[in-house]
Amino acid sequence: MIYSFDDLKIKFSSYAKIHDKISNEVHLGRLIPIVRELYETNSSTDGKYLAGRIFGPSYLSFDYALSVYGLIPEAVYKTYTSATFSKRRRKTYQNHFGVFTYRDIPAAVYPLGVLLYEENGYSYQLATPEKAICDKLYTIPPVKNLAEFSALLFDDLRIDENEFKKLDMDAIEKLAPLYRTNNLKFLVKFIRRMK
Repeated sequence: MIYSFDDLKIKFSSYAKIHDKISNEVHLGRLIPIVRELYETNSSTDGKYLAGRIFGPSYLSFDYALSVYGLIPEAVYKTYTSATFSKRRRKTYQNHFGVFTYRDIPAAVYPLGVLLYEENGYSYQLATPEKAICDKLYTIPPVKNLAEFSALLFDDLRIDENEFKKLDMDAIEKLAPLYRTNNLKFLVKFIRRMK
């Protein structure tokens, strides 16, 4: 269970020195620090449940989501990549639960293509596979033509072609132009050539 410092002030209100009580609970392993003033009670909690609380608003996307959907061959272990907006810089946090990285995407596309999950008493947000591809391509330096784009998609990013073909291409064609970048323009052109 996740506790903020304010939650713990209420929980330990009978203690004269709340900071000392929290330090003792951390020392005993009953509270595991996540980030400043945020704690988890279970040391084996999956980081996907914590990512949105560490820095937000945010949702899991990029390599993490691509791995979840089997679009890239690499298994992402204890590395959680999330999308944010209007933060203007990349943020990374490392703790007992893993490495948590946050990157901006355009505010106009932030709320689109995001699913909410509730599991084991936690909730988290995850990009759809179509949104994860768009988010990832947004963060990569632009290519110059369709041949370079194809190489980027299948050679550099190692996107599985068979899994890519299963994506909702109509959803990508609606979403991609909203990013207003060359890579996403090439994605739409690439999809139209595939049809």
